[in-house]
Order: sequence, then C-alpha cells, then structure tokens
Amino acid sequence: MKTTLSLIGAAIALGTAGAALAQNQGVSKDEIVLGSIQDLSGPIAGFGKQVRLGMMLRVDEANEQGGVNGRKLKLIVEDSKYDPRNAVLAAQKLVNQDKIFMMVGHIGTAQNMAAMPVQFQKNVINFFPVTAAREMYEPFHKLKYSFAATYYDQMRVAVPRLAKEKNAKKVCTMYQDDEFGLEVKRGAEDGLKAAGMALAVETSYKRGATDFSSQMQKLASEQCDMVVLGTIIRETIGGIATAKRLGFNPTFIGSSAAYTDLIHKLGGPAMNGLYATMTVQHPYLDAASQPIRFWANKYQTKFNEEPTVFSVYGYSAIDSFIRAASKAGNNLSTESFIKAMDTMTIPPDIFGSAEMTFTAQKRLGSNATRMSLLENNRWKVVTEYMNTNAAK
Repeated sequence: MKTTLSLIGAAIALGTAGAALAQNQGVSKDEIVLGSIQDLSGPIAGFGKQVRLGMMLRVDEANEQGGVNGRKLKLIVEDSKYDPRNAVLAAQKLVNQDKIFMMVGHIGTAQNMAAMPVQFQKNVINFFPVTAAREMYEPFHKLKYSFAATYYDQMRVAVPRLAKEKNAKKVCTMYQDDEFGLEVKRGAEDGLKAAGMALAVETSYKRGATDFSSQMQKLASEQCDMVVLGTIIRETIGGIATAKRLGFNPTFIGSSAAYTDLIHKLGGPAMNGLYATMTVQHPYLDAASQPIRFWANKYQTKFNEEPTVFSVYGYSAIDSFIRAASKAGNNLSTESFIKAMDTMTIPPDIFGSAEMTFTAQKRLGSNATRMSLLENNRWKVVTEYMNTNAAK
C-alpha cells in the first residue's frame, strides 16, 4: 500500500513538473531557445535573409556579454518560402520539436496568421512579427506583441497627405491579392474618403506574379496620376518598370514593405521618385549618423554584405526581447515575460525609431510613421513622424 501511494505520489509530482515545463518550454538553467520563420528561398528571400542576419548579430552580441540573466540565447530559423502552409509546418516543428520559448520576428502577414494558432496552443508568444498587419495585435490576445504602425494606418495618413501635396486628380492602386495587399488598399481607401477623395481605380495580382503589363495598362488607360502600391520587392520593381516602358509616370507610393535598398539596387534609376512609408532609417554604410555607420560596418564585417532596414528589424526584435527578458528576471516564464512587457517603454534607437510603449491592453508598440523618397538611388526621409491616432 505504501509502495503504491509512493508511486502515485511520484507520478503526480512528475506530472506537475511536466506541466510546468510545458508551460515554460524553451527555458533551461543556462539557455533560452527562440524560434523564427523567414522566407529564405521564396519571393521575399532577400528580406528573410536580412532579418535572420540582423537577429543573429544581436544574439551573438548578447551571448558574448554572458546572455540574459546568465542564460545564452539559441536561435532556430525555419524557411516558409513565403507560403502559409509551410509556415504552419515550420511552426509545428519549432513549437513541438524544438520546444521554443518564443517566436520572434516571423516575416509575412498570411504566414503569421497561419502559424499563430499552432503557437498559442502551446502558450508561445508571437513577438514583433515582421509585418505591419493589424492582425498582429488585433483582436487582443495576451500572446501577441507588435512593434510598428500598421500598413492600414501608414497608408491612411500618408496617401491623402501626398495626394494633396501632388495635387493628384485620380488616385488608383495595384495590390497583392492577399491580406497584406488588402490592408494597404483599405488604408488608402479610408484615408482618401476622410479627406473627401476617392480611390478611383483598382487592380490586383496573385502572390508570386512576375508580369504586371495588364495591371499597368489598365491604370495608364484610366489616366491615374497617383498609384498606391500594395507590393513588396519584385512587384514594386516590376510594376514601376512596366509603367515606365508604357510611358506612364504617375506618383507611386508604397508601404514600409517596399522601403528597402533592394528597390534601387535591383530596379536602378527607374525607381527614383518612389515614395514609401517607413519607421526606422535604412542603415547606409556612409550614413550621417556615426552610431549607424559604426553598426552598419560591424554588420558588413561579420556577414560580408551591407545591412538593410530588414536587418534592423531583426536586430531590434531580438534587442527588445532581451530588454523584456532581462526585466522579467531569473524566473523567466511566459507569464513573467508578459508582466515585464506590459510595463515596458522602449526608447527611440540609433535608427530613428519612434518610442514604443506597451500595457496590459496595448499590444502595438508605436503607431507613428514617416515618408521617405527614393532620390538619386538613395532613400531620403521627407516627413516628420505622423501619429496615426491623431488622424482618426
């Protein structure tokens, strides 16, 4: 009888310990395991690679300094190929097999939406995804934290402002036919409506498309003088290049998804004149800011390539995680991390980001956005921060 009771007691104790470990998987005495899903071989692999390298740089820095409260960081990155189905498989591996503590900097709107249910089943936080979709913090969920003004709000404040500045008579749009593109379109539509204007003509394309002839011919025939682009890298380049070949030269504006050096590196001088919303500055090696120059050269020395704004997103996501995990203390768990995050203020960094604040009810760090212009094959900031809340 005593033996049986002892075995039952041991089983209960083991079960309790197992439950505790399941709740706080990915945290051991000397290690914190983080996961990320990037596009490493699909249509936005350029971005995914840059986010990954930025994350790796900050992880290496932290580990060289002893880690977070004595725990080293381990980062595991999986490839989604920018496909939501692959994102689900990657999330299942990271959450169930690799037992990650947190998902950090996952790239892509549809990909995050597909992966989050897998994570949330195991109490794994979705931290600072590299997408500015509203779904990254709405509807409220205790395991969601997002860092940047949404695509919707970026376009809602920037498009009517630029339309008035350019005295545009007919504002149109070309967008990717998914949640990302629709958010860009909806923001432009609602912003123009509030300003007494309208989105006159729209055309879309399927994710992964490479030919934009029919779309640009339609917008040209409608005599659009401003085009809102719900596009990323090759669609931005392909769309504008096609327009130029047709002799169609409207004012083009994209979201922060189009704010990348790859636009002018791959698209050449034809891309000059493109506007894009953004938050942090592109880290040029010869930037006017000495801290940015120092950081950019450090990155180039380590990876043998120049950093980009997506490198900054990855670096900053890990940096913000470190701030909150440090604040959470030695007893790091999902709950202690949430408690720390919900009182966090993250100050502006060297890249010019806006201050971020979080509370138990506020899971979007910042709602401020700026505009940049491609001029002489280089991004130039052309507006101050616009508070999207003030425009509501």
